[in-house]
Amino acid sequence: MRPTHREVTVQILTPMAPPYWALLERELLRAASAACEEFFAHYFDERGYLLCVPRWGGDDGPDDAAENLLNWTMLYALGAPETVLRLYRKGWEGHLRQYTEARTIEVPFARDGMYYKEFPVMFDWFHHGEGLSAFVLEGLADPFERRFQQRTRRYAGFYMGEDPQAPNYDPDHRLIRSMFNGSRGPLLRKATPLDWAGDPIEIEGRFQPLHRERNYQEMLEHFRDYTDIVGDHPLNLGATTLAFNAFALTGEEKYRRWLLEYVDAWVERTAANGGIIPTNIGLDGTIGGACDGKWYGGVYGWAFTVPVVPYTGEVVHRSSFRNRAHYGFGNALLLTGQQRYVEVWREMIERVNANHTVADGVTLYPHMYGDQGWYDFRPEKFAPGALELYYWTMDREVLDLLPSRPRWISFLDGDDPSYPVEALLADLASLRARVEEMRRDPTTPDTRLSDDPNHLNPAITETLTQLMLGGLPTGRVGYPLHCRLRYFDPEGRRPGVPEGVAALVEKLTADAVTVTLVNTDPLQPRRVIVQGGAYAEHEILEVTFNSVRQPVGHSHLLVELGPGAGGRLTLRTRRYANPPTLAFPW
Repeated sequence: MRPTHREVTVQILTPMAPPYWALLERELLRAASAACEEFFAHYFDERGYLLCVPRWGGDDGPDDAAENLLNWTMLYALGAPETVLRLYRKGWEGHLRQYTEARTIEVPFARDGMYYKEFPVMFDWFHHGEGLSAFVLEGLADPFERRFQQRTRRYAGFYMGEDPQAPNYDPDHRLIRSMFNGSRGPLLRKATPLDWAGDPIEIEGRFQPLHRERNYQEMLEHFRDYTDIVGDHPLNLGATTLAFNAFALTGEEKYRRWLLEYVDAWVERTAANGGIIPTNIGLDGTIGGACDGKWYGGVYGWAFTVPVVPYTGEVVHRSSFRNRAHYGFGNALLLTGQQRYVEVWREMIERVNANHTVADGVTLYPHMYGDQGWYDFRPEKFAPGALELYYWTMDREVLDLLPSRPRWISFLDGDDPSYPVEALLADLASLRARVEEMRRDPTTPDTRLSDDPNHLNPAITETLTQLMLGGLPTGRVGYPLHCRLRYFDPEGRRPGVPEGVAALVEKLTADAVTVTLVNTDPLQPRRVIVQGGAYAEHEILEVTFNSVRQPVGHSHLLVELGPGAGGRLTLRTRRYANPPTLAFPW
C-alpha cells in the first residue's frame, strides 16, 4: 500500500443544476451495466462457458471468445455496479476452463488443450493481446483477488525464463524466439495455414464467419502466406504488458528490469536499422536473420501484402505490427517517465514520410516496404499511433500527422463544445441497437462461432474513458490504460466514481488538467478520490478551485461534493513522476 500522508481535501458545496452530459454519463453507466447482465444470460451458461462452438485459430479462436468480455473490467473501474465485475469473473473463469478442455485434432500444438496453465499454448501477440484485453485491466478493478495475482505473476514468468516449459525468451540475444509463443513456448518452424485456421469445420449452411470465408478451404487460403513466424517481431512487445502489470502489482524490480531490457533491445534494433523498426530478428539476434536477411520480412511485417484474398480477390496490405507495437514503448514510458522511448516511434514516422513522392501535384506517402523498396503510396501521411504519440508527448506538431483532428481533441482545445453530449447520445443509441440485435439473434450454440457476439458486447467505454478520465480508450490491443485522472469511492472502498457522481475532463496540457465534478444526487453528499493517472503515475502538485490554490504534492486528493453540488478543478501535475502501482489510495 502507499505510504500514509496528510490527505488534501477540496470541498465543493455550491449547487449546480446537473449538466446534460452528467446525466448522460450516469445513464450510460447504468444502461451498459444492465445490458451486460442480459448479454451474459444470453450468451453464457451457468458455468461461465460461452455458448458457441469452441475452435482454435486466427478467425474465431479463444481470443475472440474472450473478447465477449472486452471492456467489462474497464466499465467496472469507471463506476459500474459490482454485478459487472462478478459476471466478468464468472465468464473469465469459465473461459479458462472451456479452452483448457477444448482440444484440436489436427493442429499439433493444441491437441492437449488450447490453453495450458490458463494461457494460450502458443499464438501471436496480435491475438494474445485481444484475448487478454479484459484481464490486463482487471487490476484496475480489483488487484487484491488471489487468482488475478497468481496469474499476473505466472503470465509474466512465461516471458522471463521462469517456466522451463515456456522457453520463449533468449536472454543472451534479448529476443522472444518466435512470433508464435505462449505457455508451451515458441514455435520454431514455419507456420502452416492449418496452424492459423484451426481444424476443418463445416461452414456452408451452418456458420457465417465474420472474415467472410465461404468454406474451410477459403479459411486455409486466408492464411496461405502466414508462414514466417520464427524469430522476434515487434508484435511481441505486447508481452511487456504482462511484466508491466506484474510490476504495478508487486513493485518487484525483476519485472521492471526485464521490460526495459526487452524494450531497449528494440530501441537498439531500430537505431541499427536506420530508425525504422525491423519486423524480423533472427534467432542469432541479427536483423532479418530468419527471413533471408530482410529486415522487412515476417508475418504482419513491413512487406506483408497478401496477394489475393480468397473471398474478394483483392490485394490487401496487412502490416499489422504498426497499429500495436508502439504501446510497448508506451509501457517503458509509464515505467520510467523517459520520453526517449516514444521518440523512437516518432522518429520512425518521420523517416517513413521522408520517402514521399509527388504524382499529379499530390504528395503521396509510403506505408509498406518490400523487395521493391517503399510502396503503397497514399495521400495520407504514414501515422500509426499518432494520437497516442501526441497524448504521451503533448507535442502539438504530432497532430499534423493525422488526416483530421479527432473531435475529442477539438473538444479539449475548446473548439467542439457539443462533443460530449453528442458522443454520449451516440453511445446510448449504439447500446440500444446492440441489445435489439442480440434479442433477435437466431443462432444457437451449435451454429455460433466465438466471435459472432463480439459486435454486440454492451460494455461501451470509449467515450466514457475520454470524457471522465481524459484517457485513451483501451480497446482490444491488450495494453494498459493511459489516462490523466482516475477516481475511487472511499465509502464503497472500490474504484470508479461513486453513485450519482459524474466527471468531465475539459482541458489537457502538458502540465495541467481541468475537470468538472458533479453530484447529480440532490439529497446525499458524495466523496470521491481523484488520482493522477491510471496507476498513480502522475503527481498532483496543486489544485485550484474558485481561484484558491492549494498545494497537494501527492498522487491523489479527496473531493467532498455536497448534495447536487458541482464545480471545476484545475490540477497542476507532473506527468510520469511516480512508479506505476495498482494499489488503491487507502
